[in-house]
Amino acid sequence: MSANGLPAGFVDRAQVARRFARIAPDYPQGDFFAREIDRRMQERLDFVKIDPLRIVDLGCSRGGSHAGLAARYPQAQIVGVDGAPAMLAAGHVPIPGWQRWLGLARGATMQRVAGDATNLPLKSGSTALVWSNLLLHWLDDPLPALVEAHRVLETGGLFMFSTLGPDTLKELRAAFSDGYAHTQRFADMHDLGDMLVASGFADPVMDMETLTLTYAGFDDMLAELRSAGSACAMHARRHGLTGRGVWQRARAAYEGMARDGKLPATFEVVYGHAWKAAPKKTADGAAIVSLDGLRRR
Repeated sequence: MSANGLPAGFVDRAQVARRFARIAPDYPQGDFFAREIDRRMQERLDFVKIDPLRIVDLGCSRGGSHAGLAARYPQAQIVGVDGAPAMLAAGHVPIPGWQRWLGLARGATMQRVAGDATNLPLKSGSTALVWSNLLLHWLDDPLPALVEAHRVLETGGLFMFSTLGPDTLKELRAAFSDGYAHTQRFADMHDLGDMLVASGFADPVMDMETLTLTYAGFDDMLAELRSAGSACAMHARRHGLTGRGVWQRARAAYEGMARDGKLPATFEVVYGHAWKAAPKKTADGAAIVSLDGLRRR
C-alpha cells in the first residue's frame, strides 16, 4: 500500500512512458485539451503576487506551457522536467547563435531535464514556482511528487497544478462491463488538499470545474484520447486483445448516452495551489521562534 492507503503500483509507469514516447512527434495535434487547461491555469496567476526568477515546469511534455510563462515572467529561467525524454527532444527548438550572442534569447529557451517527479534532479530551495499541468493522475501516488515540489521550492515559493478528478471519463468507464480498467484512477480534490498539507504546504486552495466534450462517434472519442496519450495505463487494464463482443457492447452502451446526436465525455478538472511557508522546526525537531514583531522593552 502507498502512504495514502492506495494500492501500490497501480499505474504502469513503463506504459505511460511508452505511450508518450510514441505520440511525442505529433503531440501538438492532440494536446488541445492540455493547452486549454494550461490557459485556464495561467489566468489564475493574475490573482497571485509572485515574481519568480526560476520556474520548474513539472511534467512539461514538449513545453507547451513555456510561451505563456515566459511572456508573463520574462526575467525567469524556466526548467522543464519530464519523465519522457522523447517529449523533451521533440519540443526542443534550437535558438540561432546570433540571438544568443546578442542576448535576444533570454526568456525564449527552456532548460530541459529528464527526471522523475517523485525524485527530482534539482537542488532543495532552488525555485520560486513549481508549475504542473495535468501530470499527477499519471503517478501511482501524488504525495511523493508533492513532497518533492515542496523540497525544491524556496521559502515563500508557490506550487500550482492541475489534474483530473474522479468523474473524468465516467461515461467510458460505465460503457464497459468486462471488469478491467479503461481509464486512469483519479484522486479526489479533497484528498489532494490533504496531501498538500501533509507535504508541508500552507494555505492550500483547491477548486474544480467540469468540462464536457462531445464527439460524433465512439471511435472519434477513442482516437482523440490516444492522440493525446490519454489511453489507460493502469496495471488493471486488459493486456491482451479486447474481443469484438466486448467492443460491440461498449459501443452500444456509450451510444445510448448520446445527447442531441453527440456522445459526451466528461472531464473533472481539479486546480490547486499552495505556498511553502517558513519552517516551524529545525531539522533536529527544535521549534523555531520568530522575533518579527516583538518590541524591545
